[in-house]
Amino acid sequence: MAQHDTAGDWVARLADEVMAESERRAPGRPVMVASGLSPSGPIHLGNLREVMVPHLVADEIRRRGIACEHILSWDDFDRLRRVPADADASWAQHIGKPLTSVPAPARSAHPNWAEHFKAPMAEALARLGVQVRAVSQTDMYTSGAYVEQVLLAMRERDRIGAVLAEYRTKADVELHTAAVPAEEGGTTAGYFPYKPYCSVCDRDLTTVTGYDDVAAALAYTCACGHAETTMLAEHRRGKLVWKVDWPMRWAYEGVVFEPSGVDHQSPGSSFAVGGRLVSEIFGGVQPIGPMYAFVGISGMAKMSSSRGGVPTPADALEVMEAPLLRWLYARRRPQQAFTIAFDQEIHRLYDEWDAVERKVAGGSASALEASSYDRAVRTAAGPLPRTPRPLPYRMLASVADISTGDPVQTFRILSDLYPERPLASLDEVQPRLDRAQRWVATCLPAGERTRLLDEPDRAALDALADSEREALDLLLRGLDAHWSLERLSRLVYAVPKQQAGLSPDATPTPELKAAQRAFFALVYRLLIGRETGPRLPTLLLAAGQDRVRHLLSPSMAGYQGSVPVDPAPSGTDR
Repeated sequence: MAQHDTAGDWVARLADEVMAESERRAPGRPVMVASGLSPSGPIHLGNLREVMVPHLVADEIRRRGIACEHILSWDDFDRLRRVPADADASWAQHIGKPLTSVPAPARSAHPNWAEHFKAPMAEALARLGVQVRAVSQTDMYTSGAYVEQVLLAMRERDRIGAVLAEYRTKADVELHTAAVPAEEGGTTAGYFPYKPYCSVCDRDLTTVTGYDDVAAALAYTCACGHAETTMLAEHRRGKLVWKVDWPMRWAYEGVVFEPSGVDHQSPGSSFAVGGRLVSEIFGGVQPIGPMYAFVGISGMAKMSSSRGGVPTPADALEVMEAPLLRWLYARRRPQQAFTIAFDQEIHRLYDEWDAVERKVAGGSASALEASSYDRAVRTAAGPLPRTPRPLPYRMLASVADISTGDPVQTFRILSDLYPERPLASLDEVQPRLDRAQRWVATCLPAGERTRLLDEPDRAALDALADSEREALDLLLRGLDAHWSLERLSRLVYAVPKQQAGLSPDATPTPELKAAQRAFFALVYRLLIGRETGPRLPTLLLAAGQDRVRHLLSPSMAGYQGSVPVDPAPSGTDR
């Protein structure tokens, strides 16, 4: 099998390993990779790594012309574990039911709890170009697909229980809790790896009290008071406990590659135990399963699906384009933690992305930059939608903030920004403009929103020192000749230089930089009432010349005039 250049490229390296292992196990069959998600609540950006790592590897394999299937198992037959934080006490009646038997949250368009949380994730994956074969575990268990595996596990329950008991920790032994715990199938009557849902209350508050190996008859009692004996070969309302269920599925699907989080790969964890059970009980082979690290959000600690308010992939796609979100997962090895920004840091992130795009276009990108960029903008099935004219995100956000999203004002401002190449329509900057507008509306704190003053601050204007009046005069005199983003950038930095008698090309000194900061603060105070704001050239263009002159024109009584402004200064010093 041909090897590819994988130096530093984690996706290509894993693809080589997975292809070789798949060929060793099942020559000529499609490569099988897998992910698993529980729709017990909002599926957050940390969960997305569970899907993106195998997706990127599967996509690399497909790019090489090899058939590869990515299975996404929805663990929707799992139990509801707790009352939702925003629900009333009556929800306690649903604790222990399968997620597909729990009512959807109020006003949901979906038939049950599981589908309510699956739907936005499935839509986000489609927008990200992630192709999967979705498998509902409710469908698999209730259809009888796993009957033979369930019967096998029950026949081999003593061997399974012994393996699980081996992985009890030293602390467990010292506390005399070496027996398999109830959540893993332990009971006073012995070990049973199958957990039935009660046929009366549909909850898993059940205890297996006996099993007849000859008749395959399972006896259980429920906390609701019901008791019965059922024929296991015909039973469809129950499932294997997690540490047995996972390796069973590896063998059933022939999975070659499935990563998992750090919590699944500690000693005695489900991945370690599963490696024993898949081979010793189910006759399969443990997948290649690298650990992946957690994904954080700016200013937040490790994400956990057990608490609400954590951003989801759908939330991220509201404020960033799909290729950028793919890039965040593609450029970092699975073992590397990283943070996704929803605050002002998103501007820096977009600047970095745009810089990589320019390097790729110019042929100066490194091999790793080029490969991660390529995996972000397209899949084996084709390219993802992109913004035809990707103007800087921070600038679009500033314009969206100042214009309050008005399309006419937005178009005027953006056209003024680049008079040498004006926009034909806002379609040229979509969908990035929509993402920036959404970021301003949902992520920018109210105290940081930009609002131009309606009328001049006369008290502040009357109190100006002569040097400040001169600086404003220089700025206003230069507006006509500098009305573009590039020229205004030169002008605002040149004003303090000219006041100091320096050339516009003069190298800034510490004193000059201080004078520039003071000048910027002055203009911000008079335009928006605070000392900082969007980049000043963007703010000036957004306000328009008439509004700028109206707010910045001081009383010139007693003022002796100013030095002329170079109509086209060439310096670009900051």
